[in-house]
Amino acid sequence: MPLPDVLRQLLTAAGPSGYESAPAAVFAEAGRRFTDDVEIDVMGSAVARVAGTSDPAHPAPLLAVVGHIDEIGLIVTHIDDNGFLRFMGVGGWDPQILVGQRVEITTRDGVVAGVAGRKAIHLLREEEREKVPKLRDLHIDIGAKDGDEARGLVRIGDVAVIAGEPLELRNDRFISRSMDNRLGSFIALEAARLVAEAGGAPGDVAALGVVQEEITFGGARTSAYSLRPDVAIVVDVTHETASPGVDVNEIGKHEFGQGPVIERGSVLNPGVFELLHDAAKREEIPVTIQASARSTGTDADAIHLSRAGVPTGGVSIALRYMHSPVEMVQLDDIDACARLIAAFAQSLSAETSFARG
Repeated sequence: MPLPDVLRQLLTAAGPSGYESAPAAVFAEAGRRFTDDVEIDVMGSAVARVAGTSDPAHPAPLLAVVGHIDEIGLIVTHIDDNGFLRFMGVGGWDPQILVGQRVEITTRDGVVAGVAGRKAIHLLREEEREKVPKLRDLHIDIGAKDGDEARGLVRIGDVAVIAGEPLELRNDRFISRSMDNRLGSFIALEAARLVAEAGGAPGDVAALGVVQEEITFGGARTSAYSLRPDVAIVVDVTHETASPGVDVNEIGKHEFGQGPVIERGSVLNPGVFELLHDAAKREEIPVTIQASARSTGTDADAIHLSRAGVPTGGVSIALRYMHSPVEMVQLDDIDACARLIAAFAQSLSAETSFARG
């Protein structure tokens, strides 16, 4: 199974939190292939909306399918006189992952290549070798001869991502950076596309690629406020549990090939969960269930509180090596997730209620 072209374009578009214009443009262009109702808002979030088929006098619920298009990255904080760039993380990083990685810095004049470096192991003192490096111990080297040359190429506030193309492994498994959460945004598009190809769902279906999930949930907050959805499905990633060292007692068992992961928890609407679960049974889509207490760590935490409240569900894709340049997914899980959400959309009607109790 080849990697879908739109997903490849999303994965390779650099877009750390707050700098998502490239993946937003990919999302919007993909949305225009099945609907004319596509917009990018002032925050940078993109929405592609498919009109519903129900009577406007008694409309079925407007469904928002939400995936975030930002990724973790780096932001330049200082350029020293020797031409080395210092930086902070945008989003959550394990600093060990960065050592020796090639990076691409987005500047006003184009992409500048560099490498994340630190002292060679030969030069580390014994006590330094025993410690995990911190981001402040690292630098980016762009090959500049001095600070003046570096400052002519890169500005404070420019952002970087780890360089690399998606790579196919065995069993339809792919690795790439930014799977978290270009997968969710791609699935939102695919679900809306499936609905459009079926002639529409009873209610409007809006696929959203929202910004800044990794730092503030900003795009989810503003998009939910402006769109006013009647119900929302947040699509994100969760940890695949067959890899070594993962405790299934904490997060449940979610392995490649087992399909979408439907989440239950305090902030998630129980009626949305039941409809998702029913749709999975009806369409014979395998699923696993994940429980969350208090919060989900996803855009659902913001969306369910918008205005007077939005009934919100969570669907995830099993992913290995999260927040790394080798995030791994199995493609059939992606297809199953999109089909599940499209089936959920078709199950809604003007009589659907998400009232608790």
